[in-house]
Amino acid sequence: MESSDKKYVYFFAKDQAEGRAQMKNLLGGKGANLAEMTHIGIPVPPGFTLTTEVCTAYYDTNRQYPDNLAGQVDENLLKMEELMGAKFGDADNPLLVSIRSGARQSMPGMMETILNVGLNDITVEGLINKTNNPRFAYDAYRRLIQMYSDVVMEKSAGIEPEEGQGIRNQLERAMHTMKEQKGYTSDTDLTAEDLKELLDIYKTTVQRVLGKTFPQKAKEQLWGSISAVFQSWNGKRAIAYREIEGIPGEWGTAVNVQAMAYGNMGETSATGVAFTRNPATGENAFFGEWLINAQGEDVVAGTRTPNPINEAGKSEFNQHLASLETNMPELYRELDGYQKKLENHYKDMQDLEFTIQEGTLYLLQTRTGKRTANAALRMAVEMYESGKIDDRTAVTRVTPEQLDILLHPIVDPEAEATAEQLGKGLPAGPGGATGQIVFTAQEAVNWAEEGKHVILVREETNPEDVSGMRAAQAVLTARGGMTSHAALVARGWGKCCIVGAGNLKIDAGNKTMTTAGGKILKEGDFVTLNGTKGYVYDGQLPLVKVGEGNVYFQKFLAICDQVRTLGVRANAETPADSLKAVSFGAEGIGLFRTEHMFYGEGSEEPLSKLRKMIVSKTLEERRVALDELFPYVKNDLKKTFEVMAGRPVTIRLLDPPLHEFVPHNQEGQQSLADDSGIPLAEIKARIDSLRESNPMMGHRGVRLGITYPEIAETQIRAIFEAAAELLKENKKVSPEIMIPVTAAQSELAHQKKIISRVYSEVLQKHGLNEIPHLVGTMIEIPRACLMAHKMAEESDFFSFGTNDLTQMGFGFSRDDVVGFMGDYIEQGLIAADPFQTIDQEGIGQLIEMTVKKGRKTKSDLKIGICGEQGGDPDSVDFCHRAGLNYVSCSPFRVPIARLSAAQAAVRHGTFKAESNPGCGCGCAKVEEIREAEAGA
Repeated sequence: MESSDKKYVYFFAKDQAEGRAQMKNLLGGKGANLAEMTHIGIPVPPGFTLTTEVCTAYYDTNRQYPDNLAGQVDENLLKMEELMGAKFGDADNPLLVSIRSGARQSMPGMMETILNVGLNDITVEGLINKTNNPRFAYDAYRRLIQMYSDVVMEKSAGIEPEEGQGIRNQLERAMHTMKEQKGYTSDTDLTAEDLKELLDIYKTTVQRVLGKTFPQKAKEQLWGSISAVFQSWNGKRAIAYREIEGIPGEWGTAVNVQAMAYGNMGETSATGVAFTRNPATGENAFFGEWLINAQGEDVVAGTRTPNPINEAGKSEFNQHLASLETNMPELYRELDGYQKKLENHYKDMQDLEFTIQEGTLYLLQTRTGKRTANAALRMAVEMYESGKIDDRTAVTRVTPEQLDILLHPIVDPEAEATAEQLGKGLPAGPGGATGQIVFTAQEAVNWAEEGKHVILVREETNPEDVSGMRAAQAVLTARGGMTSHAALVARGWGKCCIVGAGNLKIDAGNKTMTTAGGKILKEGDFVTLNGTKGYVYDGQLPLVKVGEGNVYFQKFLAICDQVRTLGVRANAETPADSLKAVSFGAEGIGLFRTEHMFYGEGSEEPLSKLRKMIVSKTLEERRVALDELFPYVKNDLKKTFEVMAGRPVTIRLLDPPLHEFVPHNQEGQQSLADDSGIPLAEIKARIDSLRESNPMMGHRGVRLGITYPEIAETQIRAIFEAAAELLKENKKVSPEIMIPVTAAQSELAHQKKIISRVYSEVLQKHGLNEIPHLVGTMIEIPRACLMAHKMAEESDFFSFGTNDLTQMGFGFSRDDVVGFMGDYIEQGLIAADPFQTIDQEGIGQLIEMTVKKGRKTKSDLKIGICGEQGGDPDSVDFCHRAGLNYVSCSPFRVPIARLSAAQAAVRHGTFKAESNPGCGCGCAKVEEIREAEAGA
């Protein structure tokens, strides 16, 4: 590449840091936070960050580096050497470094880390002389060979070994064989002489398996590691994770080169991972795990069961293990002080990595910690109530997906009380799950694609398992702690997960799981997991839903309501659905589909009356049938009005084509003939006459009301009569009559004459002066959008029926789109299914135009959306920007819509006037929220 003066490397050390936390896009999350930690006085080993721009340049130029990069790396390496009093690659006083990834958004375990870079056959002797600790030096060298051969020599070289035959697996087996031969139970039992012998075995194995020798030049190791981290950005597991999390590929990763701090130098050294609050429950208590005489990978990889960091974090599973609080009390107090300082500085729960080297504490990183949905909810509420964050920040702390998780099921407590318990482990991911056990990530993916519910069972997971973990209903591991890879990833996804179930023996090769009692389960057997308690049960236990009773759930949504300006209604037709909608915070019903009273439980009688009306040949026959149908329609509406207690209810007049309601089989037609007294042959002829070539664009909606005004009149009268009866009982009502499938002002005018006449008749009948109501239309035909300025003359409100508007705008049949939509999305021809999320580029233009034209005619025109997209977060954001008054969605999506509306208000800086700025720290500035969404 051409030379340039562009700065690609940023140094960090006490009083010398060149970056800040706000530079995450350039330095990645890890690099920006390392720089920030040094600014606020946290002890961090010095180092430097290669920016994300290097990653972008690397891929743009066929894996070549900028010409001036090597010089900048050497310059910063020299700074490290001066601060550390050691020299990289020096035979007598070697400086060793770690090479770590650092994307702008945390991707735990998805990319590579290499520790102890700079060790070779010569520098290892220098390290021994320097530390007088041969066991430590040989152990560090052993770890480097294991990581480097795996990450740099195998993965980066594009070598894809068979399952279990990778170089790392083979080296681990070599160490396990040595431990068995010598009767050892732990890695720490290996002596210096054992490790020295193991090093020879490792180097021989690397040469045999990979056909190359382990590199002895320190600089070669350094650049090999840097390149491997950049290449891991486009590794299979990183790509899979990015697709799941929606992280753009063009972001790239930074690389952090940092002086090593050693937790494996003996009994006064240790390593650990901690959270400023409990990531599983959200409790405001310092939480974490640590290992004595270990390096960081030992904690997260699950190869050793870690100890609790403090006494408060002990449970029935680890109460026998020594905590850092009791083992090293002074260092624990120091660490506790730093974690408080970091949370107060970042105003969010932090995930810390620390190392204790011979009694000296170092923090290696901090980042916003992954958390369960329950924990996210509790933290947001408690931090807001304590004044640490304002309401605008609080609503950004829980994602719509996390809120949705809270409505997911748990194991039925009654069934659980009598179930056979197979084992128990650490409760890493709450909730319940049931499914068939599989033992490899690929099997999990394959079985899930077949529609099966699976539980991925592993000895411990590794980053290569990410696709299988995502496909599975839950994850179960025999090893690992609450900060292991499985726990961290599952927690971030809100997936049920149990780790460290040590009483289960997992044999992936033979695809079996054996309990402590000797019971053997094979691939395909069913188990149930309680991720909240950490229990594993035999068979399929029933699951029950929870969430809406959660006190933090209700408090959090109340905070959202303080912030949002967009209203949220529900699509509901029954009193039960309406009650559910109200319990979830719906402010009204945005779509009451009158035709739904003819489906489901209790619909037999009204459906028979409707069918009788449909097959009528004369106006007189129709009126008789409609008179019989009227009380059913009125009673249905009255029950819903009563439940909604004065909240607006938007009633859509009959919308589907009539042929949908008539029977098309011989038995059903005979029954209709018997009920109506019309001969069967004539019934068949009348039903045949209803058939249309394209019924979705045929005789339906307002067209029915124009051809058969008596049908519209019956529904309108039922609405006003139901409302009048409740008003006379001193109950509030607020009906909104919505005329569907309109394309012209004249259609609305035609129907409004009927509405006006019936309204006057009902007022006179009941002796009332007024029945509060609105009359509007459903905007679902492109012509209606074009004529919105005219349509508004006859309307109090518009409600977008985005299902049909999308169907007619794209020319896609929403009933048949499944046949090709997957191909469109997979090939990148369309970003997302437009029936799930609004096509903002195309259909969005129609919506924005309608709003503008409609309000030009009538400035106070109420506008909402009642299509399926009303509960989709991206669509809610669009509706907020487009200036709609409300969205309407299914009752169970109402909480998601309330949150999404609040987040849209924050994102675009348009809050309610009474929104509470709380802490006054400015932490909810729009630009910072956008940065948070970009990965901060």
